[in-house]
Amino acid sequence: MCGIVGYLGDRDGLEIVLAGLRRLEYRGYDSAGIALAGDGRLEWRKKQGKIANLAAEIEQNPVPRTGTAIGHTRWATHGAPTDANSHPHVAEERVAIVHNGIIENHAPLRTELEAAGAIFTSETDSEVAAHLIANEVKAGADLVEAMRRAVARLDGAFTLVAVDAQDPDRIVAARRNSPLVVGVGEGEYFLASDVAAFIEHTRDAIELGQDQIVELTRDGVNVTDFDGGPAETTEFRVDWDLEAAQKQGFDWFMRKEIFEQPKAVADTLLGRLNERGELVLDELRMSPELLRRVNKIVIVACGTAFYAGLVAKYAIEHWTRIPCEVELASEFRYRDPIIDPMTLVVTISQSGETADTLMAIRHAREQQAKVIAICNTNGATIPRESDAVIYTHAGPEIGVASTKGFTTQLVACYLLGLYLAQVRGMKYGDEIAALLAELERMPAALQQLLDERQGVLELAEQLKDATSVLFLGRHVGYPVALEGALKLKELAYIHAEGFAAGELKHGPIALVSQDLPIFVVVPPRGRDQLRDKVISNIAEVRARGAKTIVLGDADDDQARAHAEVFIPLPKVSTLVQPLLAILPLQLFACELATLKGHDVDQPRNLAKSVTVE
Repeated sequence: MCGIVGYLGDRDGLEIVLAGLRRLEYRGYDSAGIALAGDGRLEWRKKQGKIANLAAEIEQNPVPRTGTAIGHTRWATHGAPTDANSHPHVAEERVAIVHNGIIENHAPLRTELEAAGAIFTSETDSEVAAHLIANEVKAGADLVEAMRRAVARLDGAFTLVAVDAQDPDRIVAARRNSPLVVGVGEGEYFLASDVAAFIEHTRDAIELGQDQIVELTRDGVNVTDFDGGPAETTEFRVDWDLEAAQKQGFDWFMRKEIFEQPKAVADTLLGRLNERGELVLDELRMSPELLRRVNKIVIVACGTAFYAGLVAKYAIEHWTRIPCEVELASEFRYRDPIIDPMTLVVTISQSGETADTLMAIRHAREQQAKVIAICNTNGATIPRESDAVIYTHAGPEIGVASTKGFTTQLVACYLLGLYLAQVRGMKYGDEIAALLAELERMPAALQQLLDERQGVLELAEQLKDATSVLFLGRHVGYPVALEGALKLKELAYIHAEGFAAGELKHGPIALVSQDLPIFVVVPPRGRDQLRDKVISNIAEVRARGAKTIVLGDADDDQARAHAEVFIPLPKVSTLVQPLLAILPLQLFACELATLKGHDVDQPRNLAKSVTVE
């Protein structure tokens, strides 16, 4: 949640920070603001709504151009999206701060500060940090020490960035449970929630660890821990460029990212075989002996990643015969889960900063469980706090509704399942090779679906006035149904539900009415009993007047006969089918939302990375 950008250098800080905020607007777009320090003065502008509103405000009320600037784009937590609640927050007309996260003890701190004479101008939790830091610098502390004393009093999750009008060649930031990365350029430095904010200027970055304070000056970068001692940091070079984070002629980032799935899947599969034809996961850093001792797997994730985990459960249990559970990260640690040193916890997070998932990791490690992270972001908190990681290689995903994140997470889960089967001797080498060969055919199959997309786009036009849509599936088709419904809810703002098809008669069939659109995922042949039951489910809803939209093998004439609209899929095995079946549902949701006039990349009330619990 929330996007933060900072710049210290000799160029125009306003332009650099505004450009960075535009690239981070996917993290929150309720309001935006900027503060600039120079010549002993502090100037700030902030405005409710998207960054275009802030830019218009600055054009109408210009600010001095300096090389020290911080900015913020907000996803509202405490306080409604208003001008007053927008960041930055300013105290004593001297200190400005921007904040990502939640300060849990803001209420008693606010009471204390107001009693001491502080005047608050917002309803936010963040403003207490501005007053705490301002009080310290007013008492004589430098900005680094003021930040250190302030964060010692804060509970919760936060990235805080501060500037002081009377010390304009310095930016200081602190990080706890919220993302922050430093960009290192030629004589200039950047701070941001995501490298996308500064990728135009540098690809050299430093990822900050937990409870660290970073000081940017003209002389360089200095990082210490909250106690003032030396701190370890991780330097890395971003492996994608600005072009990858731009639309490249597409109307939406989401549509571009749907079309990038063939390459993203191919990249995630790249380099996974050694010269002996064995599956290798170089990032895993776990011994085969340890993995052979595992007696239970628990997959923990949120949202779309949770649905990828549900698919993974079917594949991992089938290939390894290890019991596998899938848990919502937001519920995991609160129900006292049964995990021990023989439990393998697998967490899935596109950003690597998802707060609920991060808390689940910490709980699991307290119970001595081993943790593997599946993540798209090099250097993020979740892979760093896990015992091992499998990186997806999706590249930047800017659209809030995940698309290539989901498919690459599926691929990573398949690779993990096959690797476990290999080290535990549950599959012969030729069986694993055959499954990997099928996965390697998926980029071409995905491209085929994209090339044949016209029918899905026409279907969106036909259904643009629908007020409710259902999705049905069995086995791995059930998570696909859930994810298809989620995409429609996220983007089109209409009622959409995914159900296990076998549960229809236990209540949901009451929702079926004349002309209600129902998408049904039909399993491939080879699981004939399963497939036959799904076709029976189609007959049940069709008999009650539903409009049946069926996804199935291109040559499945029986499934086609039960469909008012048939969406053909390339023929694959059952466990791999979700990789293909989801793509038409992504296209449908994107197109329907476009036809309704919605902002596809920035759906209302949502943000890309959920960094607060």
